[in-house]
Amino acid sequence: MQVQELVSLVPWTFIATICNLFIQMYLIKRFLFKPINAMLEKRKAMADAQISDAEKAKNEALAMKDEYEKDMADAKNKASEILSSAQKTASDQSERMLQEAAAQAAALKAKAESDIAQEKRKAVNEAKNEIGGMAMEIAGKVIEREINEEDHKKLIDDFIANVGEAS
Repeated sequence: MQVQELVSLVPWTFIATICNLFIQMYLIKRFLFKPINAMLEKRKAMADAQISDAEKAKNEALAMKDEYEKDMADAKNKASEILSSAQKTASDQSERMLQEAAAQAAALKAKAESDIAQEKRKAVNEAKNEIGGMAMEIAGKVIEREINEEDHKKLIDDFIANVGEAS
């Protein structure tokens, strides 16, 4: 009969074991699961906050990137405008300088031409005066004596010699 006692149930022991189990479950739930759940909730909230902060930082970084790209595009546009403006100014200035140089060259040419014409008139007038003076001398010499063919040739030779010396 000993075997039978091993398998038998004692009602008070069974009730005490069940009560002991419920008490342990209550104590575990109260002193172990609640603090662990509270700590897990705290960690979950902290992780969610970090994730939301990371997403916010990512959005801010993307906004800053877009603003930077926009600023770079604006800077490129402004640089190209400045460059085209400088090129236009340089071409206008070079064209103006070329026009001024052409005008100065034309003025110098006109002045040189007028100076040449004036010098030419002056030289012609001087030649006329000289020739007139020589003609007067020749006429005076002719009047002083009678001209024959020999004297006439001599006067022409003298005149040509005098013209050669004068020029």
